This record gives sequence, C-alpha cells and structure tokens, in this order.
Amino acid sequence: MLEGKVAVVTGGGSGIGEAIVRLFVAEGARVVIGDIDASAAALAAELGDAAIFMRSDVTCEASVAALMQTALDAFGRLDILVANAGIPEQKAPVHRLDLADWQRVIDIDLTGVALCNKHAAVHMLAGGGGSIVNMASILAHVGQENSTAYSAAKAAVVNFTRSVALTYARQGIRANSVSPGYVDTPLLARLPQATRDAILARQPVGRLAQPLEIAQVVAFLASDRASIVTGACFQADGGYTAI
Repeated sequence: MLEGKVAVVTGGGSGIGEAIVRLFVAEGARVVIGDIDASAAALAAELGDAAIFMRSDVTCEASVAALMQTALDAFGRLDILVANAGIPEQKAPVHRLDLADWQRVIDIDLTGVALCNKHAAVHMLAGGGGSIVNMASILAHVGQENSTAYSAAKAAVVNFTRSVALTYARQGIRANSVSPGYVDTPLLARLPQATRDAILARQPVGRLAQPLEIAQVVAFLASDRASIVTGACFQADGGYTAI
C-alpha cells in the first residue's frame, strides 16, 4: 500500500508512533523516525535500510526543518508526514492552571504539529504533492474534567488540519487528522489499575485499542487509496465519542 513512499514520523520511537513506523516499513515505505528520545535509534537499526533515526525537537523550527530535509538527503523525496509527537498534561482545574505546563503542551502538541506541516509542505509542493496525517485525540471532540491544555491543543489540531487541507487541495497535498481513543501503550500501562479499570468500563467495544489498529488508519490515509480524502478527522476510538 505504501510501496516506494518516503515518510517522516515524529514521535516514532514508541507507542502509536512505533506501530506506525513498523507498519509503514512492512508496507514498503522508507521512514525517517523523528523523536526527542535517542533510544529510538534502536528501532531504526532493527528495521535496517528502510529506516533512519534523527533526534528532533518539534518545538524547535530549525530541528523540524532539518528533520524534513533528512528525508530528501537520505531517500530523495518526502511523500508522507505523520505529525504524531505529543505529550500529556498535568491535569488540574483551570483555576489552578500551571502556565508553564500549559505552554509546554501547546508548544509540543499544537505548535509542533504546525511546524512539521510547514516544513513538510515546502518539500511536498516542490515534489508535486503528498499526504499529511496529524494526530489529534478523542479529547478534541469531547470534554474531560481537568483537561485544559491537551484538550485545547488537540481540538485546534483538528481545525488546523482542515485549513491545511483546503489551502493545498488543488496542489496535490492532502491533510487529515486521526483522533485515537484510549490505546494500550506503555503510557497507559503506567496509570493506576483503578484508573485503567474505569477507562475500560467506558469503552463501547469492551477493550482498549491496540497501537497497530491506529497505525492501520494512518496508513490508509497516507496511501493513495485515500486519494479523495482530505480535511477529514477519523475517530479511531471504539465508539467512545459516539456515546
């Protein structure tokens, strides 16, 4: 499905990002793994010539520009961006909002997405088109107690993506977002068991998503099979937002 494509995946060293990288390579793509955690280099080494790692910080424009340029330098083109890098917030009621935490979440989860789109679009315009997939969340669509910065950032990602899609619709660049629900990742595994049980009880399908299931949605949107799909948000949440 992705044979011959070149992709950049941010936050590609673990969790959903790692699943995306592995699936893209399995489907014939070559991938630049961007991650602030240098341990992601081990994933690139495991995948061989189809993947390379570059340590990158999505809040730093020079770092993002260099990440996108790496795809051209290593593989000659850039067809796909998956802007997946993100962090959770320190949950608190708004009257106890920590401005430093707010800014950090906005910088990574929203501005980081914008910077990645900006510098990917430069190369995609020069190359005749491409596909952008931005990672949102179910919290872009529903409220959650004590979630401020994360909910704001992810909701903004959805509408930002629509704007990008309309901007480049006639220039061969498609842009879509994906809103995962609760996914069985190491991050979720660190939550207290009582919290995990409460989350599971609210899942209409009776289970958590697996990272591969989210990766499969991303791969479809990145591929030519989704050639008519742009400006959409796919809610891959097991029915959570349908309640």
